[in-house]
Formats: sequence, C-alpha cells, structure tokens
Amino acid sequence: MAKIVRKKVLNPSVTLLEVEAPLIAKKAQAGQFIILRLDEEGERIPLTIGDFDREKGTITIMFQKVGLTTELLGDLNEGDSIRDFVGPLGQPTRPELGDVKRVCVVGGGVGCAIAYPQAKHLHAEGIEVDVIAGFRSKDIVILEDEFKAACDNFYLTTDDGTYGEKGFVTDKLKALIESGKQYDAVIAIGPVPMMKFVCKTTEPFGIRTLVSLNPIMIDGTGMCGCCRVTVDGKMRFACVDGPDFDGHKVDFDELMNRNSVYREREAQEKERHDCRMEKLAKNMIR
Repeated sequence: MAKIVRKKVLNPSVTLLEVEAPLIAKKAQAGQFIILRLDEEGERIPLTIGDFDREKGTITIMFQKVGLTTELLGDLNEGDSIRDFVGPLGQPTRPELGDVKRVCVVGGGVGCAIAYPQAKHLHAEGIEVDVIAGFRSKDIVILEDEFKAACDNFYLTTDDGTYGEKGFVTDKLKALIESGKQYDAVIAIGPVPMMKFVCKTTEPFGIRTLVSLNPIMIDGTGMCGCCRVTVDGKMRFACVDGPDFDGHKVDFDELMNRNSVYREREAQEKERHDCRMEKLAKNMIR
C-alpha cells in the first residue's frame, strides 16, 4: 500500500499526488514511470514519475482524469492509499541524449507534467534548457512557476491566444530555430499528433528529437507485448526499451491507431460506473 501524503488540483482535469514510496524514490530518475493499481479488481495504468524526493521517500505523479481509473484516482485524498505502486520502470532520459549542451523541452497540455521533470533534471546538470509549453487556453495552464525555475528560457503558447503567445508549440519552436537557436536536441512530450509534428519541424534542421511514448501498457516488463511500437522499422517495447525514442524513426500513425483500440470500451465502462454511483447515491438518499 502506498499512502498519499499530498494532493494538489492543478486544473479542473489535472491532479498532483505525492505518494510514499521510499524504495522507488531511492532509484528513480527523470523519464521513468510507475504502474499502479487502485485495488484488487482495478486495471494497471502507467504514470510518469513527475518528481521524487529521496530524503522524504516520496514520488510525485501528475495525471489527467480521462478514464475510469484516473477518475477514481483523482477522488482519493491525503491519507488514502493505493493498492499497488510499482517502479521505477523504463529507461531514464539522460543516457539517451548523450553529450549535449543546449536542449529545448516541448510540452503539450498534460504532457507538460512529464516534460517538467525532464527540464528540471537537465537544468540541474548544467545544461542550457529552453522550455516551450503549449495549452489550449489560459484556464488549463499548469506548472508555469515550476518550469520558470527549471530552465533558462520559458515560452508559453495557447491555441486561442488567451495567455502567452497565440499559436502552437511547433510555431514557436520553428521560429526559435530560424532565429538562430542551435539546439543539440529537442525533447517532445504530449499528445501523439503534437509529438509527430514537432518531429516534422526539427527533421529538416537535423536536430535530434526524443519523444516520450504512451502506448497501451499492462505489466511494464515487456511480457505482455501491448506496448509495442515500431521504431526505425523494428518492434520495440515502450516499457523496457523506452519510453523515450528517436522521434524521427517512430511510426506515429501506427501508434495512434493502437492507442484508440479500447477507447470505446473504456467509455462504456466509465458510463457503467457512473450509473452504479448514481443508483447508489439515490439509494442512500432514500
């Protein structure tokens, strides 16, 4: 059992939880993830390690409430416990980058929660870090102050122009590169279409681009095969070979198709759960 010691609502759909997990905190590195299960009947879901405190023995996760499990996870409060909390899993980001001096970290929406630990870690190592964080509108912006403390230059964009610069992260990235910014690498984390177009933006300039992939995942050890992705024409498993890969070699279209396989069934399960909760509430009122 992993006890929740801190909860913070970042915006109406994104929640931060700090969880007691001393063994994971002892070994965690930026880019790795955990897999959790709320109870014995629950599904396993992977969540990136947003931060860790080795002295306190805690792990921080940030997630968007999009399915049944994340909805239930968001309903938990400080003092509650999570049944299973396993990690750290996956490969850390830093070895994948090699010798770099200037990096641009690009985050989109809730992907910024994953981009933040990457930027923080690289900046702490003395690497010059620029961050581009993109959101649909001002009301869902998260981690602005945290990013500003973890990079050299921070750029915020919104699709509707209600905050920061109006436009997409790819617009800002291209403008920076064309203005003379010489990045050794770009790290893109967010919706799959966003990562795909970040890669298309950097490819003509020959800038190495890493993406953090989020395929369907169950066991996190490479046994189930659900998280397989095609990279450079070869099968890879995101849970053990990733989650970071060379974005210029990823088959993004295949990834998007695989990620949508269970979307309808997940929506149906969430609807059934909501109906059960509604009936339970009515019975309690009676």
